[in-house]
Amino acid sequence: MKKILLLASIAFFFVSVFVAIDGSKNCYLQISRRKILSQKKIPVYGFKVIKSYPHDTNSYTEGLVYENGILYESVGLYGHSKLIKSNLVSGQKIQVVKLANKYFGEGVTVFNKHIYQLTYQSKTGIVYDKHTLKAVKKFKYNSQGWGLTHNGKYLIVSNGSSAIQFIDPNNFKVAKVIFVKAGHRPVGSINELEYINHKIFANIWKTNFIAIISPKNGKVIGWLDLTRLNPNPRKLKTPYVLNGIAWDAKNHSLLVTGKCWPKIYEIRSLPSKTNRFPHMT
Repeated sequence: MKKILLLASIAFFFVSVFVAIDGSKNCYLQISRRKILSQKKIPVYGFKVIKSYPHDTNSYTEGLVYENGILYESVGLYGHSKLIKSNLVSGQKIQVVKLANKYFGEGVTVFNKHIYQLTYQSKTGIVYDKHTLKAVKKFKYNSQGWGLTHNGKYLIVSNGSSAIQFIDPNNFKVAKVIFVKAGHRPVGSINELEYINHKIFANIWKTNFIAIISPKNGKVIGWLDLTRLNPNPRKLKTPYVLNGIAWDAKNHSLLVTGKCWPKIYEIRSLPSKTNRFPHMT
């Protein structure tokens, strides 16, 4: 019964999101693997799997953060949303905080002594004590909440469009907005985010690509092609898409997964045809 309810929640969410953003999709770059690989101006990187780790197939991943052996994951869907603290290697859950049924969990980041978690349409973020996972405050923002990361000064937030907002964590006011573009075309459906060595890595919803974005001007400076990562493409297709990026600073590697995927993959990028790297290390 639990699995049936989860599937029903996923189906309802997917339809509602499609209706909400489909009306403006024609202005965005329509991302396909053929288009990305055929263009020459923006380097495209492959990947190598270093290790894989267990992942709960009931976790509809919306946000991922890694720090010192601990994985923090934001799980979405109404009635199923959680903040999970777990051991990366074993997959064992250390602590689980269930969100109120009115909230749909989205992006998450660890910033100083706190964990910040977005919600989807409630325009409400939750701040937790990093050590106890006790909610200490809530904050408001002016749009949908999708992806979340930080650059050491600002929270960095996506909302499913091409916009990325930089929000001051002291007063939660918008300090800056950039718009993601590949060449002259805006790139929409910006989802889960991770800030890595002065670059923003972003899942593009319903694609197998991670965009590498300049935080200065929103320009896409690289694509990471994860097309062959999906362990079961026939089963794990929309809405069970690639989503979730975390940075392992010690090993200079990415941790990536998808919604309800059985594994989290530790990967490193491979050079593009131009022999340029995205400077992850």
